[in-house]
Amino acid sequence: MTAIQLGILDTPPLRTKHQPVPAFKLQLLKWIGNKQRFAHEIVSYFPRPFGRYFEPFLGSGAVLATLAPEEAVASDVIEPLIHMWSALASDPSTVKAWYAERWERASRGDKVAVYEEIKSQYNADPNPADFLFLTRACYGGVIRFRKDGYLSTPCGAHNPVSPTSFAKRVDVWHERVRGTQFVIADFERTMELAGPGDVVYCDPPYSHSQAILYGAQAFDLRRLFRAIARCKERGAYVVLSIDGSKRSGGLLCDIPIPDGLFEEEAFVNCGRSMLRRFQMRGESLEAEVVRDRLLLTF
Repeated sequence: MTAIQLGILDTPPLRTKHQPVPAFKLQLLKWIGNKQRFAHEIVSYFPRPFGRYFEPFLGSGAVLATLAPEEAVASDVIEPLIHMWSALASDPSTVKAWYAERWERASRGDKVAVYEEIKSQYNADPNPADFLFLTRACYGGVIRFRKDGYLSTPCGAHNPVSPTSFAKRVDVWHERVRGTQFVIADFERTMELAGPGDVVYCDPPYSHSQAILYGAQAFDLRRLFRAIARCKERGAYVVLSIDGSKRSGGLLCDIPIPDGLFEEEAFVNCGRSMLRRFQMRGESLEAEVVRDRLLLTF
């Protein structure tokens, strides 16, 4: 497996409605571990041209929106999340109204108390409207589920963005994901749809840091590697983000990567660990710089 350097952009245009935007900063969901800051670097490694785009671990959708593909399938197992994305693509005014109503409640009263009310409402009946607001208002964007599915993240100290600012983000993101079909599905089911010349980008839960996040306790990395191998056999291109190094390079994460599955490897500097910021409650993070490993089957 060859090590390569990120940032190569002098390649033919991607098959997208919009060109990838360097430093695409309009974050829609506040989501720890998202690829917003360096999604354009990841996209720079996609093959040119490609067929359909598949993203089976959608989360915050940062790579999807940066790429803005003409035709895509994006999935996740978190049902309220996918319902939110579907509404964004088909009815953005509803998404704006969901956020504005909850933001107004929080701004008029005790923010923490209102947050806890909305969180209790969500846990009693998981739904996209509450989930959307919770991602913007929770501590550090840490979407943390217990094994029973209970969303447990406390309220953040920050003030969520205003409805006006959020509405502008919705308009931008709506345009960039209009060509995407959003599906509630396990990653394996989505990846089986990818054929010759298609691109699959995988950003699964990281075994070294994210076992408590996004309901990831049951995630099986070995099953993902088998699904990637089948994609490769069919001629689909797979790009995988996975644990790289932590503690400012002092710890190289030991991942059981199958021999011969990937052709190229790169490391992406992700800055200081936001999860460690959550865990350490404001302590110095000088020694907590993280680099992701980016693996390519081509």
